[in-house]
Amino acid sequence: MGVVLVERHDRTAVVTLNRPQSLNALDAALSAELVRLGRELGADDSVRSLVLTGAGRAFCSGADLTPGALPAVGDSRGAAVRHLLETVFNPIIRTWALLPKPVVVAQNGVAAGGGVGLALVGDLLLMAESASQSQVFVPKLGLVPDMGVTYLLPRAIGTARARALALLGTPLAAGDALSWGLAHAVVPDEGLAARALELAARLAAGPASAQAAAKGLLGAEAAALDAALAAEADAQGRLADHADHLEGLAAFAGRRPPVFA
Repeated sequence: MGVVLVERHDRTAVVTLNRPQSLNALDAALSAELVRLGRELGADDSVRSLVLTGAGRAFCSGADLTPGALPAVGDSRGAAVRHLLETVFNPIIRTWALLPKPVVVAQNGVAAGGGVGLALVGDLLLMAESASQSQVFVPKLGLVPDMGVTYLLPRAIGTARARALALLGTPLAAGDALSWGLAHAVVPDEGLAARALELAARLAAGPASAQAAAKGLLGAEAAALDAALAAEADAQGRLADHADHLEGLAAFAGRRPPVFA
């Protein structure tokens, strides 16, 4: 089976991240397939709405940090991280956040790091009751949120709450995501897939031209999103060479709290 599964339900395409053994972490193959499918389904007139979800117990745990999972290009860690964002991860966000067709994200479990950015690309975010989101870049790794989170999250919940989540790394439970206006609905875990399909079917029956226009007015603005993604890549590139990030990586590998200077 592939790293991404696609199922057709009438005029809805369900796209499922399919690396459950790694909590659907984004490696090179999964990232490239998400970009390819987003472009292909976006151009397919028989597809009128999309559902994005994950297989197993997580939606997406962010970048795959396993050695060899991602290409290492550049003369420093910072250069390699910047290159990965610019060429591997950011194209996912550009493709999905700017799709003219309605996208329902069915978050079936944890979304962490860059996985939060992926959860935010949809027009409607459904969260299972057990789902949560976590931003650990700043407090655990000495980095900044990326994959569009610095642009998409404040637009959804406001700057104060977005800053608190980024700086403290406190997990955001599904119920809080709903009350803060981030999630459209929270549903029992076993009912998530059916509810997502129900909403997607309603959207697929709607007027495509008006939906595309409304998304253009209400959704991510291409130039602003591009600017945010570029700024994230620059910041991440600088910070990835800093001693704080090296300590964060060592602490992560050693399963201990980081001790920053």
